[in-house]
Amino acid sequence: MKIGPRYKKARYLGAPVFRKTQTQKFAMRSQRKTKTMGGRRGMKSEYGKQMLEKQKARFSYGVGGKQFTNYVKKALQTTGDNAKNLMKLLEGRLDNVMVRAGFAPTRSAARQMVSHGHIKVNDVIVTIPSYQVSVGDLMTIREGSKNKVIFSKIDEELANFKWPAWMTVDAGKREIKIASDPVVADMSELLFDVRQVLEFYTR
Repeated sequence: MKIGPRYKKARYLGAPVFRKTQTQKFAMRSQRKTKTMGGRRGMKSEYGKQMLEKQKARFSYGVGGKQFTNYVKKALQTTGDNAKNLMKLLEGRLDNVMVRAGFAPTRSAARQMVSHGHIKVNDVIVTIPSYQVSVGDLMTIREGSKNKVIFSKIDEELANFKWPAWMTVDAGKREIKIASDPVVADMSELLFDVRQVLEFYTR
């Protein structure tokens, strides 16, 4: 997905949607902007607010416009809570699993990791970042990739990493197992409002 300057895009969206922009500099600049603008950003129309939340969601997970629309459509067509359905699809992407497990620092790094054939799912190499994992799936690093530079700091990263409850990680073996359906335990911790995103598509 073509993104452009990440810092500039994050400033426009008003949220650190890329991990490399989650800095003190970004936070301080956002606070100054809020004070100097006097809340004018909040004058957006309802449509504008929903569009902004949709863009935050897209860039948070590194998903293109058409693919994101397909995720929303699938979430709306599935029985149950639409917001949880959408988050299950986004969290269940293989590139996102790599980030949540601590194997990759960012989603762009995770996409590269997967697309270059470094990751195996149930002992089969998968090169599709959007691959949807299922309960019971086992993710491992391809034997020939274990000494690659991309994994040079993985032991250090995994030492104190906190994993979500829906996966189990064996840091020693560098294995990830999906224990239950991917979920977001606290929606308020997201950088976007899932309900607003859904309202954008159902208005």
